[in-house]
Amino acid sequence: MSQTGVELLVEPDAESAARACATMLAAAEGNVVLTGGSTPERAYELAAELRRDWSDTALWWGDERCVPPEHEWSNFGLAKRALLDSIEVPPAAVHRIEGELGAEEAARRYDEALLGVSLDVVLLGLGPDGHAASLFPGAQGLEERERRAIAAEATLEPIVDRVTMTIPVLESAALLLWLVEGRGKADAAARAFAGAPDPATPASLIRSKNGRTLAILDREAASLLTN
Repeated sequence: MSQTGVELLVEPDAESAARACATMLAAAEGNVVLTGGSTPERAYELAAELRRDWSDTALWWGDERCVPPEHEWSNFGLAKRALLDSIEVPPAAVHRIEGELGAEEAARRYDEALLGVSLDVVLLGLGPDGHAASLFPGAQGLEERERRAIAAEATLEPIVDRVTMTIPVLESAALLLWLVEGRGKADAAARAFAGAPDPATPASLIRSKNGRTLAILDREAASLLTN
């Protein structure tokens, strides 16, 4: 099924959606961008089971909270616990956003690190307000077209300064992959994947420019798309 430039893969439940996402991640090579939040944790665990050697992959993060890497809110920390600590051969590189340096400095460093980088796979989640990465509804950062990473302010919990990749970087990926689960995301999913592009729903603005955009949803998250 395809809507507004997005292929939709609807799985019967959250576990099946996580496994479908994990299969895509386990097959990925090159520069792969991971996401945070609670949704991808199971997908990371399954990806670690499916693939033990990640040496042909360099990992990046689409956004990060400005906390130390061991903090419970850290997107890097989530991936480390669920994925990196469980594999046998680590990635060729792990490009962590250094959120503990503060949003402006961490964004400056990440912007420099991304110069000239071609992204192969970008994994994104979807907030109940329609945000993606740390690009929130109506934020000025939605209009950024020069920088690759910027400081951002959160409008949903946890309220903490963020660093986020910008839309031009996210949409440069050969594969832009979404993972969305739960009835609480159904309205946002309908706006993001079936509605018109709208800054009030940042996810609706993000599509791969020269590749594939695939949204993996469980049945509850897709309920307003499939009815």
